[in-house]
Amino acid sequence: MELSISKMKEMVKNQGDKRVSEDAAEELGQILELFAGDLAEESVAVAEEDGRKTVRGEDVKKALK
Repeated sequence: MELSISKMKEMVKNQGDKRVSEDAAEELGQILELFAGDLAEESVAVAEEDGRKTVRGEDVKKALK
């Protein structure tokens, strides 16, 4: 999964209306992808612990704790 540079720029701009370089947007996207991958993995583990094959929103929230 690859997050778009334009979405990353938009996300940063919405926080302070600053210009955002392409490399900053790429770096943010890479870091978010790593975080999301780790969170997804933990969410799957939570669902499995509860004996389910389906990952639910509550699993994602629980994985964040």
